[in-house]
Amino acid sequence: MKTLQLSGITASHSGTPVLHGIDLVVPAGSTTAVLGPSGCGKTTLLRVVAGFLRPDAGHVRVGDDVVAGPGTWVAPEKRGLGYVAQEGNLFPHLDVAANISYGLPRRERRARARVDELLELVGLSGDLARRRPDQLSGGQQQRVALARALARRPRIVLLDEPFSALDPELRVATREAVAAALAHEQATVVLVTHDQAEALSFADQVAIMHEGRLTQVGAPVDVYRAPSDRRSAVSLGEACFLSGQLRDGVVTCALGALPAPLASGSGACEVIIRPEQLRLGDPAASPCVAEVTRTAFYGHDALVELRLDDHAGDRANVCARTLGSETPPIGSRVSVRVIGEPHVIAIHEAPSLATAETEPQN
Repeated sequence: MKTLQLSGITASHSGTPVLHGIDLVVPAGSTTAVLGPSGCGKTTLLRVVAGFLRPDAGHVRVGDDVVAGPGTWVAPEKRGLGYVAQEGNLFPHLDVAANISYGLPRRERRARARVDELLELVGLSGDLARRRPDQLSGGQQQRVALARALARRPRIVLLDEPFSALDPELRVATREAVAAALAHEQATVVLVTHDQAEALSFADQVAIMHEGRLTQVGAPVDVYRAPSDRRSAVSLGEACFLSGQLRDGVVTCALGALPAPLASGSGACEVIIRPEQLRLGDPAASPCVAEVTRTAFYGHDALVELRLDDHAGDRANVCARTLGSETPPIGSRVSVRVIGEPHVIAIHEAPSLATAETEPQN
């Protein structure tokens, strides 16, 4: 196992700056998901680590070895890395066994022991060894691509959105098989993705990227519960944003006076509440009442958009997540209460109108 460390990485594409001073440490044997929208620089970062692109400045270290930096450059094939692309990129003219063993010493290719071991590791039957890639499903192709990446026992494994082309059910099954195989090999892993559910469930550490910069790095539960800013909050799922006033560990907003013991300072602030923190009930049971303006039903659960009146008479929108069987009808009136603590971000000038990001996230 090796630690991956990036220090002050800047990089350009066709003369246009893409990465701006990236600092990131991926502990040995752990998985870090780099999460962000398309075009934010995620794949460029992975290409710098892999050695497909030279950084303009900064260092890349694998363990104690500097593989990229001023005056230092180690070729991709000598970095001891495994790389799995979005589409797998299997050789179409080779069968599964030949794809997996490609790059292994001739003796290991002939013995086939490593191929059989890897097929079992990624949850594939040995009967598939003689099939060509076009005879496999998408999920099977991605597992073969992972087996090929693991064949030479790499120190670091890089995954470039390897599940995005799969349908939802197959994506979950393939992701679980890949995670189990990587854990068995005790690999250090970097996953690039734009899917927040994938990042939160797959990784030990999440690094959120916007416009070529990392805006927050931390454990999945920490970045989800305490995002550093509005963009980071939305990157990780639906969120409600309310104007508030913070004083003595209590924040007052359109949902009432809420305890915020972890928040420091006082004055105007922005309050971030996740939809699952809101509970709906009988409008006679609470002074905080809202009208249901829109619903999005997903079967097991639903997102319910609400319009409520704050104490100053301004209109504010929030969204709640409910059980699918408890979705209230549009136009109905419900009470709203908050479970747990909101996350507070102090700002210089609080927005005059509360908003809710209610569009489903992929």
